[in-house]
Amino acid sequence: MIYTVKAGDTLSQIARDFRTPLSAIIYANQGINPDVLYIGQQIIIPGFPNSTPFQIEISVNNRWLRLFKDGVLQKQYPIAVGKMLTETPFGNFIIVNKEPNPGGPFGTMWMSLSKEHYGIHGTNDPSSIGHAVSHGCIRMHNKDVEELASIVPIGTQVIIHP
Repeated sequence: MIYTVKAGDTLSQIARDFRTPLSAIIYANQGINPDVLYIGQQIIIPGFPNSTPFQIEISVNNRWLRLFKDGVLQKQYPIAVGKMLTETPFGNFIIVNKEPNPGGPFGTMWMSLSKEHYGIHGTNDPSSIGHAVSHGCIRMHNKDVEELASIVPIGTQVIIHP
């Protein structure tokens, strides 16, 4: 997959966000200077597809997650989002991994986003769905996140907006 450098990015942080070894990114981008990145620079992130037919759109204000396939809405799910002090980040991300039964408050499924420490996950508190209560992650009912994880592949684009 191709990542476009944004203001403040470092190669080390990009590697952490995509859970990809820094050495693998450097190898895939022969001649790159890891200490000098510029806004708009294109960086190959090895191990991810360039695209999938699926896309996830998340509205923080409306508290919904929409699943699209080939641009056609397939389903809409209710979600919980970050609270005021730990808001859900806006931007374009991808799903970089999935982990069933992560334990604790994360319910029955965790899908990491390409922003370190953030993901889409289930919950052990279903009454929180529809509210701004998380530490920035997207919470879903366990049955919903399990269904979503069974449909979307690693590399699926996730767009989060107000």
